[in-house]
Amino acid sequence: MKIAVPDLISNSYFPAVAAAGLGFFAKEGLDLSVELIFPVDKAYRALRDGEVEFVAGSAHSALAAFPNWHGGKLICAQAQGMYWFLVMHSDLAPKRGEIDIVKGRSIGAAPWVDMGLRRLLIAAGIDLTRDDVRIAPVPGAVGTTVNFGLTAAKALEERKIDGFWANGMGAEVAVRRGVGSVVLDVRRGDGPKSAFNFTMASIATSDALIGRAPEAVAGAVRAIVNTQAALHQNVELAGEVGRKVFPPDAAALITDLIRRDLPFYDATISPEFVAGMNQFARDVGILEHDARYEDVVATQFKELWNSRG
Repeated sequence: MKIAVPDLISNSYFPAVAAAGLGFFAKEGLDLSVELIFPVDKAYRALRDGEVEFVAGSAHSALAAFPNWHGGKLICAQAQGMYWFLVMHSDLAPKRGEIDIVKGRSIGAAPWVDMGLRRLLIAAGIDLTRDDVRIAPVPGAVGTTVNFGLTAAKALEERKIDGFWANGMGAEVAVRRGVGSVVLDVRRGDGPKSAFNFTMASIATSDALIGRAPEAVAGAVRAIVNTQAALHQNVELAGEVGRKVFPPDAAALITDLIRRDLPFYDATISPEFVAGMNQFARDVGILEHDARYEDVVATQFKELWNSRG
């Protein structure tokens, strides 16, 4: 079995990567390997087509392959809240929370990830056309083996873009190299409050797998919950996983990044989150009508979200 992630050298989907690396999937009897499939819509199409059994990605992006949530479900959260950072080049002297800095600038963002930034800026009063905000894929971010955050940080350093909207690893690399500064971190209170529930890092699967192998799906949920608990108990485990999976410079950063993310490690997918995500999805035109909570979430597994051990 396979679980697809759209970005591997990242903190965004680390609970899924760690569940494999620390043996928590195996403890549930699952022979589940991690496969990098970029961009995220392609990962979800692989799920729809039966090429992978799970996707660890952005929750709203499931709509790329499962229109109006027909055929796919979220089974648990990897962490709460929209988790991307807006980073702008240091030459622009950016300040935290200064959203107007995007005016007249080029911002790199991955497909489907860019939707969160566009809607956030609109909610903050930015008119993307009038204010000449150019949001487009990052130069060099093509193919199935791209690690987007690191590619974005490199493009910023080479001044191919003015800023990027990407994961915490890319943001940290840009900041430590002195080429970028964080302007928005939605999880930690920057930007419009509604943006927190635009999306989250979740685990999704198909209705077909739920029907065919519900115990395997339950095992995947338990593995994520137990991985979150293990990292809460000993965050140094993140470094152990990172050294197996990441290049040395990224492996050296991952423990600190996961330590920052731990307050958001909760497998719950709440009705409030689904309502917020549905509204966002309708606003950006990827959902035709409001979906019921049980149409989005496989509620038969919700009791596992708080059962550790």
